[in-house]
Amino acid sequence: MFEDQIILQMPPNLQMTDEQFFEFCQINRDLRIETNKFGELLIMSPTGDETGNRDGRIIQQLMNWSDEDGTGLAFSSSTGFTLSTGAKKSPDASWITLERWNSLSPEQKEQFAPICPDFVVELMSPSDSLKTLQAKMTEYMEEPGVKLGWLMDRKQQKVYIYRPGMTTECLENPDSVSGESVLPGFVLNMSKIW
Repeated sequence: MFEDQIILQMPPNLQMTDEQFFEFCQINRDLRIETNKFGELLIMSPTGDETGNRDGRIIQQLMNWSDEDGTGLAFSSSTGFTLSTGAKKSPDASWITLERWNSLSPEQKEQFAPICPDFVVELMSPSDSLKTLQAKMTEYMEEPGVKLGWLMDRKQQKVYIYRPGMTTECLENPDSVSGESVLPGFVLNMSKIW
């Protein structure tokens, strides 16, 4: 199990195209691979079973709400997005309005779409560091289009709520978390997450 993540710096003449990066991720499916805005490769091991189950519970609740709401699409942790900085990220769960999603071409939707979701969730696993995930959340909040983010620390039973241009809010052991006006009517039940 990796300690947090491995960061590989790539020489400028070895930078991968979007297509090459997508193929690289496909042939290394046992790893979670992202890039940051500096072009560095971030390599993480898959989550453990318990974290994977809790992540699935988040996705399950988000997908159910999204199906009922009908104004956007929810995505699982295996979905990658290309941010405006060129970074490629895979949030543990995410949601995008249909209007923004439908503005993409079919080709853009097939790989790591050039869009940051309206809503992102990151769930800490035992090998994650809070500092690294907080930096990732800050990177999301700098993106056009993102409106809300949750960073969940199961060990401490805290949910950090990120909103663009605002101070991060920390909820201690909440029973539920609201999607606010970004996801109207969505309330994540935390009993299956803790």
